[in-house]
Amino acid sequence: MPSRRHPAAVLFDRDGTLIVDVPYNRDPGRVEPVPGARSAVDRVRRAGVPVGVVTNQSGVARGLIGAEELRAVNARVEELLGPFDVWVVCPHGENDGCGCRKPAPGLVLRAAAALGVDARDCVVIGDIGRDVEAAQAAGARGVLVPTPRTLPGEITAATEVAGDLAAAVDLVLGGATVNGTARTGTAGGTPRTGTAGDPPPGTGPLGETPRTATVNRTARTGTAGGPPQARGGGRSDAGALR
Repeated sequence: MPSRRHPAAVLFDRDGTLIVDVPYNRDPGRVEPVPGARSAVDRVRRAGVPVGVVTNQSGVARGLIGAEELRAVNARVEELLGPFDVWVVCPHGENDGCGCRKPAPGLVLRAAAALGVDARDCVVIGDIGRDVEAAQAAGARGVLVPTPRTLPGEITAATEVAGDLAAAVDLVLGGATVNGTARTGTAGGTPRTGTAGDPPPGTGPLGETPRTATVNRTARTGTAGGPPQARGGGRSDAGALR
């Protein structure tokens, strides 16, 4: 059981956070974990804290990624990083008006519900502003791990910023904040230009594991999520599509 200092669950964004962001990826062979991803996630697991994935995958709505392809990509993520307790994927487009697509709170709320925990006791770790905003909208804690595609304003606006996943886990599993703001390490590279965006929620590595539940789709037990989709292309386009 997690200690009182630990969160009830840690929810990770997928593209750009756990794996290298390949716009609208439909090929499991192109899945590549970011440096230190496996050890960071394993450390959370060893602490007895459930782990999940909450990801926008607008490529599904755009017809760029099929449900089975998304499932295969998510399954590959688990092969490389180990099993997650819940997957929640938003397959909608930016203009679909869903309540799951980050920065809306739907994905975070669904993941928390699937795990049987309060969203306010969860932490969301992501690489763009929408990840942190979704966490805040759900009442959860958000930790930003910037990459070269993270906008400068997103870094400035984030309450907690970590230089990499290892540093983010340090914060999550007991790192202290100073005056409500924590900044650890360096902000993962040169900020990019464009708009940050994430795709709609779905659960499970494409809804295969009993932990997938897609928004506005059939929800299963275990992890929340539908077929995982890849984020959009460049920050200016993909950001909005993720």
